[in-house]
Amino acid sequence: MTTFGILGAGHIGSNVAKAVIAHGHDVVIANSRGPETLAALVAELGPNARAATAEEAAAAGDVALVAVPFGKYREVPVAPLAGKIVLDANNYYFERDSHFAELDAGEATTTGLLQAHLPASKVAKAFNHIMAADIPTTGSPAGSADRRALATASDSAEAAAFVEELYDELGFDTVNVGPLADSWRVERDRPAYVVRQNREELVANLAKGTRTI
Repeated sequence: MTTFGILGAGHIGSNVAKAVIAHGHDVVIANSRGPETLAALVAELGPNARAATAEEAAAAGDVALVAVPFGKYREVPVAPLAGKIVLDANNYYFERDSHFAELDAGEATTTGLLQAHLPASKVAKAFNHIMAADIPTTGSPAGSADRRALATASDSAEAAAFVEELYDELGFDTVNVGPLADSWRVERDRPAYVVRQNREELVANLAKGTRTI
């Protein structure tokens, strides 16, 4: 059993919580408005979930998931995540997040920026290119025909391996994109972004991506 500290209780955070709880894990979940605003969600998630502040959730998690609007990534607590695997589900929407020149120019990646903010953590991209409601509902057993695949990327072999194991547990194959410098291949508006694809199709879609849009 793993305790997941989930930072962000929106669509992705809440659906990852549902998925991991269904597989016997615990969740400590936080949002920007305070734990008292999460009573209904925690009641829905059941006894394996509790609400907390972001600092508390980060400290309580064996592993953390960051699922906050990308423009607020610098608000993610640093010290309690030191040494931990951090799963990054962020996506950059300049319409919401304001412009980041280094992303607009194709000189950085969203997950690379989070890794720079969390220098003592092991950050891996995860769950960013699947519709949130599909996370707990579209997995299938290993070996299933046309099993859905998801991508990860990390500069940490340990973090990438954790994501692969977690994806498999939740019912997905994994394609490892490689280091965070290559994680742009699964960012917004690329061919691999938010489409249902098996492993072979995901590999092909990753290869079709271009560095800037």
